[in-house]
Amino acid sequence: MGTSRLFRTAGTVVAAAALLISGCSSSGVPSPSSAATATAPGPPSPPPGSEHGRTDEAVRRGGNDDGGAGRVDARARETGAPDEWPGANRATTALRPLPPAVPAPLRGYYEQRPRWRPCGASGFECATLRVPLDYERPDADRDVRLGVSRKRASDGPRRLGSLLVNPGGPGGSAIGYLQAYAGIGYPRAVRARYDMVAFDPRGVGRSEPVRCLTGREMDAHVRTDQTPDDAAEERSLVRAYEKLARGCQRGSGRLLGHLSTTEAARDLDVLRAALGDRKLTYVGASYGTFLGATYAGLFPGRTGRLVLDAAMDPSLGAEQMNLEQTAGFETALTAFMTDCVRRADCPLGTDDRAEAVSLLGDLLHRADARPLRTEEGRTLTESLATTAVMSAMYDEGAWPALRTALTEAIRGDGTELLRLSDAFYERSDNGTYSNLMVANQAVNCLDLPPAFHSPADASQSLPAFRTASPLFGETLAWAALSCAYWPVEATGRPHRIEARGAAPILVVGTTRDPATPYRWARSLAAQLSSARLLTYDGDGHTAYGRGSECADRTINTYLLTGRLPAPDTTCT
Repeated sequence: MGTSRLFRTAGTVVAAAALLISGCSSSGVPSPSSAATATAPGPPSPPPGSEHGRTDEAVRRGGNDDGGAGRVDARARETGAPDEWPGANRATTALRPLPPAVPAPLRGYYEQRPRWRPCGASGFECATLRVPLDYERPDADRDVRLGVSRKRASDGPRRLGSLLVNPGGPGGSAIGYLQAYAGIGYPRAVRARYDMVAFDPRGVGRSEPVRCLTGREMDAHVRTDQTPDDAAEERSLVRAYEKLARGCQRGSGRLLGHLSTTEAARDLDVLRAALGDRKLTYVGASYGTFLGATYAGLFPGRTGRLVLDAAMDPSLGAEQMNLEQTAGFETALTAFMTDCVRRADCPLGTDDRAEAVSLLGDLLHRADARPLRTEEGRTLTESLATTAVMSAMYDEGAWPALRTALTEAIRGDGTELLRLSDAFYERSDNGTYSNLMVANQAVNCLDLPPAFHSPADASQSLPAFRTASPLFGETLAWAALSCAYWPVEATGRPHRIEARGAAPILVVGTTRDPATPYRWARSLAAQLSSARLLTYDGDGHTAYGRGSECADRTINTYLLTGRLPAPDTTCT
């Protein structure tokens, strides 16, 4: 069962870089320990089994000395969707920066100095940071305590400062990502010059995580039929959304009204000050781009080098964002099917892509009528099978595993598809779940008003969503209903982010990204007053560390020197 839009990096879960969108606001972070993971957004040397990026020579045109980059060519434009979505209605109001001076009631937070202690993997330290639950009414008795981790720069005398990383979500643990990936896998030159730092945003992981349902209840939740065939199934879906909302209100009611991305960006500024950095240096992937861009919009004068990889477009409302992401999944599915039918082991045939899609649809419909047996003691429903397929769209490195899982499913065994779905939802072998899904819902439902307010609204949207993706559209349209039942009203609205006065910012977009369509990167780069767009002509979610020497070199150069690539640069 899809949850609220989740935008997280491909490198944090097995075969799943971002949870499915569902109707509240925005990749995400999957469990760093998963096997067969997609590549992380930064490390050029991720764990074995995740190095699936393309390694072609960068496109070069006109003889420009760009280190392997070149002008965007026609192939980079072939993203499966237009640069501008027909009829897209973008917000025109810009996010206003906060006053540069720290208000007196907040100075105590800004003057904190973390007490570091060894934790986690060798070489890492952890600390706790206090931030106000409500920045407009700070009260020490109601403070939120954030978990923070760092690994010191290996070349101390040449240290540039702190590099904060966020792999997306919302709801993914940045600390887990740091200790499993970024702190050991980012380029050596970057780790030498920067302290590698991450914090779990409020409500996530080690920062007072949102709690909603038990593991058994989550099992039932993710099995819920998300393509209702009649009124009874619609009511069952609504009851599942309502039960999740009640559970979150019961388990984390004090936090639910204060989990917005704006508040997380303010927390990020408190952390910057606590680390002793004059300006923020940051790599954010997927939803992490929204967090980073929001920071730049609120604190342009304190914005340093920001890499925003797999960018979100903050000017879109929830329905339009869901619809465009649905089309992104269709783009990725087309790429997968094109690759699959060329291979002898494709379980969907080796001749015709349209026929292969039809066969996959038939498999999902059969699972709806009669769930498949598995070796896990649970059956595979249509919703779980769809989640498994969609999760593999985030990284072409997961396609072989998907082909194997589909082969077994066609024979009646849903075990491998169920395991892909479990990894996507961060379900452990003991039946417990991380809080990724519920934190994702909590942040998304606060950041934007619901895409739909009733089953009738969702039903009315079905033709548009089916046009965007005949296979996935219905699932994602109904998923977009989830925030209609949230117990806290949204505090955010669609807006532009201009960040006038900010230092140069690097926005990165991948042409066939399923979760954050390439057009979003173009839009964000156009909104930000000091941004430059780097295009990665490739498949999957995010660009940094996915095998493109050109993209990695360009991003590393920016982080180490502040030098942006030439305008209209593309890498392959």
